[in-house]
Amino acid sequence: MIFFIYFFVLLWEEAHGWGYKNGIFHNSIWLEQAAGVYHREARSGKYKLTYTEAKEVCEYEGGRLATYKQLEAARKIGFHVCAAGWMAKGRVGYPIVKPGPNCGFGKTGIIDYGVRLNKSEKWDAYCYNPHAKECGGIFTDPKRIFKSPGFPNEYDDNQICYWHIRLQYGQRIHLSFLDFDLEDDPACLADYFEIYDSYDDIHGFVGRFCGNELPEDIISTGNVMTLKFLSDASVTAGGFQIKYVAVDPPSKSSQGKNTSTIATGNKNFLAGRFSHL
Repeated sequence: MIFFIYFFVLLWEEAHGWGYKNGIFHNSIWLEQAAGVYHREARSGKYKLTYTEAKEVCEYEGGRLATYKQLEAARKIGFHVCAAGWMAKGRVGYPIVKPGPNCGFGKTGIIDYGVRLNKSEKWDAYCYNPHAKECGGIFTDPKRIFKSPGFPNEYDDNQICYWHIRLQYGQRIHLSFLDFDLEDDPACLADYFEIYDSYDDIHGFVGRFCGNELPEDIISTGNVMTLKFLSDASVTAGGFQIKYVAVDPPSKSSQGKNTSTIATGNKNFLAGRFSHL
């Protein structure tokens, strides 16, 4: 009887660790488990991996395909990717935190395509490796500094890293580049760093950076941002160190004063739209 009372108390304490805090969903019980879940796509682009190839991508990095439960655990703390990928046992789906008309059919949760009979279908991959070298992550802190893998040493070849930033509703993200050194390529097709003003790397494209010139600060239009780093199979460089801080939305009188189309000091830059200081 004492054992069951103790077990119930533990469950009750866990349940109270879940919920919203400062407008952000938290679940400290799942944070460590979810930290090892990440999205991978083929180097040739989106939806290019068969089931066998997806498993090989994860295993090459020392991990394995994530299970449905592991992907859902990551989603519970803000992991939102608008791209279907292979999971363990031949299942396909993707995690949606915020419903939208262009992704997830207006629903939240794991958009589940079920177990695929045709393992030659081509999707992305969701891997799980809690011991992997830090390469991407989910950030909800009001400020943070993050780095390329191995910084201040040079990053490795064949890296694909995603960082998802999600702050309180109404806040925006002020991104500052402290150090920046990627392979120099006028077209930014080798090693590059991309910014998206959204939950995923499909919508809200801001721009692509490469080379060694320090980009200007960038401010998001909302409370979410996705960042992607990719390195090819040859030539590495020093990497980067980037800081972000949460900022309150500007007053109506100041809106429009700090916005521009393209005005960056980085000569190797391909861009969409953004607001900057």
